[in-house]
Amino acid sequence: GDMARHVWGFAGRRLEPPAARRRGALAKRLLDVVMTAPVLLTVSPLLLACALAVRLCDGPGVLFRQERVGQDGRPFTLLKFRTLRADPHEAATRWSVAGDHRMSTVGNFLRRTSMDELPQLWNVLRGDMSLVGPRPERPYFVANFSKTHPGYAARHRMPVGITGLAQVHGLRGDTSIEDRSRFDNHYIDHWSLWQDVCILLRTAMSLVRPAGS
Repeated sequence: GDMARHVWGFAGRRLEPPAARRRGALAKRLLDVVMTAPVLLTVSPLLLACALAVRLCDGPGVLFRQERVGQDGRPFTLLKFRTLRADPHEAATRWSVAGDHRMSTVGNFLRRTSMDELPQLWNVLRGDMSLVGPRPERPYFVANFSKTHPGYAARHRMPVGITGLAQVHGLRGDTSIEDRSRFDNHYIDHWSLWQDVCILLRTAMSLVRPAGS
């Protein structure tokens, strides 16, 4: 009933026994591998085309590698196609915003279509990330946000993801940290494999839907 789900107006947290959590983690990993491996093979020509476009228009350095914080605070190297012109001060401490003057024409297209995220499928296959989960952030921002935003550190209880509940609700990029943390923790507290499938379907629909529709 409502009493089981809410305490003083706050949503309750569903506590799973350790064995159930392990089974859930295994099922989530299995979904990631089963879906990611064939998708990587299918989009390999697109990956090559994106890499060539970045190389021809913006010069060497096709992939952008950046340290991010994963599950349980473990660091890993996130991969993206490069969308910004090289800037030695950007990597660790600058917050990305829309309309960044460093963004190239090709980079702008890749960012608008989310194709710059495609190399992260390799991160998923490696086990650094999941297809669905809280978006990973840089160590500098994780340290700061964990001090200033209650609940932010708790986002790292599950694998980070390419897409997530916050993203399908429009919370991407330069948006409220509080709102993103709230959605991320709700996703973790009420996780199910079916929820992952629904988020993936909503993400796919948003990618193929024409802009403004």
